[in-house]
Amino acid sequence: MGALKRNEDPDVKPSAAFHLHPNGSLQLLSAEMGDERDYTCQVLTGTAEKGRATSHLRVFVAPEPPEVTPNRGTISVIDDIAHEIATCTSRNANPAPSISWYRDGEALQITTELNRELYTVSRTVREASGLQSLTSILYLRPKKSDRDVAFHCRATYQLPNGQQDWQDAEPFYLTLHYPTENVQFWVASSAAPGGWVREGDTVSLLCRGDGNPAPEYIFTLDQGKKEEKSLETNTNGNLTLRDVSRDQSGLYQCEVADFDADPEVELVQRLELHVGYLDPLELSPGENVTVPLGGTTKLGCFTSGDPTPELLWTKDSIPLHQGPQLTLTNVSFTSAGVYTCEASVPKLPGLTRTRQLQLFVQGKPRTWRAGSGSGWTEGDEVTLTCLLGTPQHPAGTLPDVNRIIGGWVQSSLKLKVMGTVAREGVTCTASNPLGHAQHTFHFEAVAPQTPQAGVAVMAAAVSVGLLLLVVALFYCMRRKGRCLRPWPSPDF
Repeated sequence: MGALKRNEDPDVKPSAAFHLHPNGSLQLLSAEMGDERDYTCQVLTGTAEKGRATSHLRVFVAPEPPEVTPNRGTISVIDDIAHEIATCTSRNANPAPSISWYRDGEALQITTELNRELYTVSRTVREASGLQSLTSILYLRPKKSDRDVAFHCRATYQLPNGQQDWQDAEPFYLTLHYPTENVQFWVASSAAPGGWVREGDTVSLLCRGDGNPAPEYIFTLDQGKKEEKSLETNTNGNLTLRDVSRDQSGLYQCEVADFDADPEVELVQRLELHVGYLDPLELSPGENVTVPLGGTTKLGCFTSGDPTPELLWTKDSIPLHQGPQLTLTNVSFTSAGVYTCEASVPKLPGLTRTRQLQLFVQGKPRTWRAGSGSGWTEGDEVTLTCLLGTPQHPAGTLPDVNRIIGGWVQSSLKLKVMGTVAREGVTCTASNPLGHAQHTFHFEAVAPQTPQAGVAVMAAAVSVGLLLLVVALFYCMRRKGRCLRPWPSPDF
């Protein structure tokens, strides 16, 4: 006879929670934390005990997901102590879990002994249910390099058969206070090498220190005067100069107001800002210049700027001369037109100015025949074109002035070719206060053919054809009569 007992209770009696098998084994149908204890099996003969054995039952319970509460304040890296970083709690497990800490995915080698660098303080609480909860507090002396690093805690718990499992809490980041170690100051907007910007542009100067929280930035301007000019103080490190002008050139200074910085750190940075400009162009002798035919003139284009601008003269987009003064000698009517002076600063693309000058050439007219053709049939309509070199519309017999091209006036005339026109020609005449010129178009008209003339030509052609045929027959007869030999008769 056998009996099963729990160490606190009398004999085990069959119930809904237990099942006693005939072979002497005991089955717990729904184990609970209260079932974790020693169980004793007794072998009885009558009332005499023949033997006993004891077995300890362990109940494994996985914990709830761990919860982490980070320090939401700002932690200074300057302090020479370890600060409380976060608290991690793993609740309701059996046996009690263990908690480890990770920095950027790597486990921290932590001691439980109090020190100035890194340690943890842990405590375990047994709940009313019999389950256990563990709380771990991480203490760390952070470094500046921890500002963007993820921390998290992990709860590891036991499973039957010596196995383990774990759960990770949500990662968290630290808000650190660290002093400035480096300061940078630069022109953020488009600028040429050497700090050159264009007058009228919007210029942004950026100053950045690597401390946290952001310090104050103090901007000043040194233009060689006795005192520096105070510009602005802010915490974003941005200085914007809108519609910048030449009088804003100078040495700009940014100072980071960080009183926690090491005395050896250079908290002041400077940069030289040059505002390039280009003044309006001045033309000499003016925008409208009149020159006598064959004469000489000098066209001037002047400006001032910084850096020194370059000047280029062009006509019809063709470069003529690089420099402020363009000299024209022996001018002709083709010299007339629009001349453009362009000033540019190669160091500052886009900083350009242009101005145009109109050149007029004065002289008596000169004509040049553009074309009339020849060999016209009487009654045909022809177009005569005359180009006249003159500074203005000529007076006289120009019926249709079409356009002016490079100082030349073009005129065209349409007419029918008649006998009188062919004999006398057509004259193009131009005049102005300085003189006159003319050109006469000569051409011959070809008389049209009559129908009778056409018939005569056809008759002559037929006569010539018959004569050639007679000569051919005579020639054939003279060659041994071959042409008159009869064809052989076919044999039947």
